[in-house]
Amino acid sequence: MIGPDAYTPRSGDASFDVVSYDLDLRYRVHTNRLEGTALVNAVATQRTRSVRLDLIGLRASRVRVDGDARTKFAQDASALRITPPQALEAGEEFSIEVRYAGAPRPRRSRWGTIGWEELEDGVLVASQPVGAPTWFPCNDRPDDRAKFRIAITTDPDYTVAATGVPQPPVRTGGLTRWEFVSEVPTATYLAAVHIGPYRESAIGPVRLMAPAPLVTAARRWFSDVPRILDCFEEAFGPYPQEGCTVVVTADPLEIPLEAQGLVVFGANHFEPEAARLVPHEIAHQWFGNSVGVERWHDIWLNEGFACFAEWLWSEASGSADIATLADQHHARLQVLPQDLVISDPGPALMFDDRVYKRGALTLEALRRTVGAEVFADLLHTWVREHRHALATTEAFRDCVARTAGPAAVELLAVWLDAAPLPPLPPRPQAPAVRRWLRLPGSRD
Repeated sequence: MIGPDAYTPRSGDASFDVVSYDLDLRYRVHTNRLEGTALVNAVATQRTRSVRLDLIGLRASRVRVDGDARTKFAQDASALRITPPQALEAGEEFSIEVRYAGAPRPRRSRWGTIGWEELEDGVLVASQPVGAPTWFPCNDRPDDRAKFRIAITTDPDYTVAATGVPQPPVRTGGLTRWEFVSEVPTATYLAAVHIGPYRESAIGPVRLMAPAPLVTAARRWFSDVPRILDCFEEAFGPYPQEGCTVVVTADPLEIPLEAQGLVVFGANHFEPEAARLVPHEIAHQWFGNSVGVERWHDIWLNEGFACFAEWLWSEASGSADIATLADQHHARLQVLPQDLVISDPGPALMFDDRVYKRGALTLEALRRTVGAEVFADLLHTWVREHRHALATTEAFRDCVARTAGPAAVELLAVWLDAAPLPPLPPRPQAPAVRRWLRLPGSRD
């Protein structure tokens, strides 16, 4: 990274990259008290005399670089400024240990309150885009992905779901210690913790975490997730995460949200109009969580692809086909202001629904232009080449050029780089569409 992200200029430090986070947390639900030790293993990208870790609402009591007690640090409302005894040289490996504590709470941002949030009975983490520092010190940049080990010791009546592969829980001192290990490169905003009175069950390969009174309804509502995974593996390539966990809270949530290998929904989402959100959040395991944006202005690469995946699942499961859904959403966008360029929408509009829908329409315009077979190859190539790696709009243009030719790249410019909404190309013939969407066990 050459500097701070223009959309989140107060977050992150470009002078180093994190290799791994090792978090050892102790949390008491009823008092909202968090005590933690974070070990941040990193590599300097340039010579620097000091480094910065984002940390909000929690107080650091001790900081050590490579275990050295001569380390100096200062803390303000949003970060720790850490000065090791000697300057760090470019390419030098180092570690920062931070002991910290406090009553975690979400931070206010232009996108609402985000981060660590108390529920009626438990907590959740929803960090996109800059909420991670509300619960651990981090280099909060979308391009700085790292491995994670998250250990949480909490009250024995609660179950924990978090980013990573779960290890067997251990009782210790009247509390329970949960541990999760992830070898998958993960952005800080996609690291998550959920604590609640959950009961674990399985729907095929999917772990379902829900309060006991909601288990039956949740199992019914998410019963299609294994088939959604099959559908998306056919369309995009192998599932890229170490597991798939669905968390359901008793509290109503404004929106469901993805994290690495995990999605969270509120019980209020068990409604027909919210059914499309299930494939949307699952699709983020490919788009956003595996193929990840380098900078926030390319957010359409996350949301446009996930929105297109909604339409793909609708067609594959026998509901409205992709072309019909695209036509409907195109008509809706035509009557909205056309003042947004989705390749760089600006921080205030990066989560505007027009970014989501026009991003999906861009993909549908490509599909109609290059044909189903070339488009299918394009999706597989894009996902394979950027598996657990950073992606940009320019990289997507390059992939389109190599896969579909220069005319398709010219089409992208009209859809991505100009505010006026272009017309959709003519609809494809149905047989050519369905050839690459057939699910295991489905009939022609």
